[in-house]
Amino acid sequence: MEARIQKWGNSDGIRIPSSILKSLNIKTNDILNIEQEEDKIIISVPKKKKISLEERFKNYHGDNLAKDFSWDDPKGREIW
Repeated sequence: MEARIQKWGNSDGIRIPSSILKSLNIKTNDILNIEQEEDKIIISVPKKKKISLEERFKNYHGDNLAKDFSWDDPKGREIW
């Protein structure tokens, strides 16, 4: 497939067909990797890093954050 480089503001860009975006589950504002290998430009979807439970809590030191939240009276059909 060929694509034309077009001027967008102070930059240049290419449009990626929606069929390709849909097949790769890429949405507007997603982050992509761009690499150059010799005369090729390679655009790829970054692999999602799996984060262990230990990594998720490494900066948690047992502080109770409940006091920082507003626990107002129930509104509408909320039950607390």
